[in-house]
Amino acid sequence: MTQSMTYADSGVDIDKANTFVNTIKKLARDTPRSGVMDEIGGFGGLYALNIANTENPVLVSATDGVGTKLKIASMMQKHDTVGIDLVAMCVNDIIVQGARPLFFLDYLSMGKLNTSIATQVIEGVVKGCKKAGCSLIGGETAEMPGFYAENEYDLAGFAVGLVDDKKIIDGSDIRVGHMLIDIPSSGLHSNGYSLVRKICFDLLKLDIDSYVPELGRAIGEELLIPTRIYSETIQKLIRDLPIHGLAHITGGGIVENVVRVIPSACSIILHNGSWDVPPIFNYLREAGNISEGEMMRTFNNGVGMVAIVPEKCVPDVLGRLRAMNENAYVIGEIVERKSTTESRIKWL
Repeated sequence: MTQSMTYADSGVDIDKANTFVNTIKKLARDTPRSGVMDEIGGFGGLYALNIANTENPVLVSATDGVGTKLKIASMMQKHDTVGIDLVAMCVNDIIVQGARPLFFLDYLSMGKLNTSIATQVIEGVVKGCKKAGCSLIGGETAEMPGFYAENEYDLAGFAVGLVDDKKIIDGSDIRVGHMLIDIPSSGLHSNGYSLVRKICFDLLKLDIDSYVPELGRAIGEELLIPTRIYSETIQKLIRDLPIHGLAHITGGGIVENVVRVIPSACSIILHNGSWDVPPIFNYLREAGNISEGEMMRTFNNGVGMVAIVPEKCVPDVLGRLRAMNENAYVIGEIVERKSTTESRIKWL
């Protein structure tokens, strides 16, 4: 061989990546910057904790991805919303413990860096961080030639929040007689998309832009609706109301996620028909002939977050939520678990 090879010859363009980092720096400046000590581009992101009003500070962290919803973004050639999903999936997991989100980092991996797609993705991350009230302080963009198909990519995120030890919401104060209140989802959020794609594109043979009368829009538009970020709503609730448990309804649905936060001596009764179910869920259930049990452990079915509160506080909590334009309802209650063999969740 007479010609000297470069990293670019293998498909990794360092110069393009460096230029993209400068784009991310500009975008990140639009997220909250209180506590941020440096710009994106260093080896690690620096963040100064303000614990002036926190007696015993505890950091809460979570990491997650968007899953195969990314396939829908590629099919739609629309990439500016999955970054919102990414932030939501991480941030919603820390706010349920009473934490206030502080900062966020992302990981974006592509076969070959497409700066147009990557910029759209990070624009979505920035939108998500602004909604969550946290700072984008760093991340990683990786080129992995031969690993992904053209213009395909994967996303992961990492969020950190802060809570005072005495204000951690861990479910230990939940008692028999407490009530479950739903805070609605915006749709599918980011769970169950492997089954969704199988039903819509393998079984029904829909195109991504097929109009679905039951939904009032094209299937691709419905499937790309971003996951809700509940940070502001939850902060306003826990500020002065007794919220004894919170559950983010993600993979596993209501069935598995609410059980995670209640004491082992308790079970749950859910009230059938007590909340609004968006049309997408009935559409998928009928098209795929999915059982009710499978629906409830695969999808959120319209319930994005569940708050568990004392019965006497239900009117105040519902009033606060409805003042924030939330269509919240009481959807169940906490009951005594009579044996270790009985189901933790029942339906009425």
